[in-house]
Amino acid sequence: MARPAIGQVIEREGARSTSYALRFRAYGRRRYVTLGTDEEGWSRDRAELELSHVLADVQRGIWREPNPAPVAEPREEPTFHIFASEWLTARAQEGLAERTIEDYRWALTHHLLPFFADYRLSAITVREVDRYKTTKASEGILGANQVNKTLTRLSQILAVAVEYDLIAANPAAGKRRRLKSTRPRRSWVEPEQLMVLLESAGGYRRPLLAVLAGAGLRVGEALALRWADVDLATGGLRVLRSKTDAGVRLVDLTPALSEELAAHKADASWAGPDDFVFATASGRPRNRHNERRAALLPAIEKANARLRGLGIAPIEGATFHGLRRTYASLRAAVGDDPAYTSEQIGHDDPRFTLRVYTYATKRRQRLTGTHLAAYDRALEWAQMGTSAAYTVPAVLSQVNAETRNAA
Repeated sequence: MARPAIGQVIEREGARSTSYALRFRAYGRRRYVTLGTDEEGWSRDRAELELSHVLADVQRGIWREPNPAPVAEPREEPTFHIFASEWLTARAQEGLAERTIEDYRWALTHHLLPFFADYRLSAITVREVDRYKTTKASEGILGANQVNKTLTRLSQILAVAVEYDLIAANPAAGKRRRLKSTRPRRSWVEPEQLMVLLESAGGYRRPLLAVLAGAGLRVGEALALRWADVDLATGGLRVLRSKTDAGVRLVDLTPALSEELAAHKADASWAGPDDFVFATASGRPRNRHNERRAALLPAIEKANARLRGLGIAPIEGATFHGLRRTYASLRAAVGDDPAYTSEQIGHDDPRFTLRVYTYATKRRQRLTGTHLAAYDRALEWAQMGTSAAYTVPAVLSQVNAETRNAA
């Protein structure tokens, strides 16, 4: 069955004039007919009227190619799935960071393709983009900022389609296509919450969270670590795979963190130099998108029950990235130089570190009783060059004892 006659007006702004053309389907083929410029009397309204006449002639079977013949488009209009896949491959070949490509693939695989995969590019209209937006918002899985992030990917892809003359305009461009964004609430684990969190994380989860909070690594950096990158004898680890140049660095390990990693290595099934420090059961690297649900959230849930029992505020909405702020807070509290901490965390700009230092210094001065005791135990864990023999159960026992004495 022949496809119905459909088409659109192509309007191009030139240096001196605006030109108009028609793109439409006739007799099983894509057609492209140049009309003329505004200097020749053409306008958008006139072009739309001409398109309606042409499509009517096509429907009646009486349309004939003008002389000279229209330019036939060289390829069939691709589906969004095909074009987006080619777009992603091209971005990877340009040398974008692996983390960036992973973020692009996440938006495509989990959100854009399930909705737009079978659409021809010209069928992705402003109305369909808005329908996608409201559908994602109603699902309640992504927040407004995350939905907007996927719309940005869609707009990037369709912008290339415009450049390739596959569509006339980008229907995903502009603020009106976005949800009202919210400023993300930056949450983290406070030092007085940290040791209970580590105690609540079993298996590989404890050393993973310890590395994030005790060494300031991004979760992607931690999951990319191999045992060859970790020198337990000298207490250091090398971050060789990072999203920034400043992120490639040598990080000092505290004695407590060295002991965490040594115990983890002793129990690990994959402990060769080329094996991942936080490998799956099959030896593969873990997926950072899965680890918040698999590692962080269960540990927070257990920790919060214990924190409430100690009279310490529960952890709210913490993320892996927020543990980098926990690291900076610890380094501030033990008196490390902000420039050193900024270098250790992999930042070119020290402003983040300085903001955390100011917050951490003022906050500790306000703590008393159980909160201060728990805070100081975290500082003991974070000290460089001191004994790491103290354990989390011992800390909890002491905190409980101080709580009883305070009562």
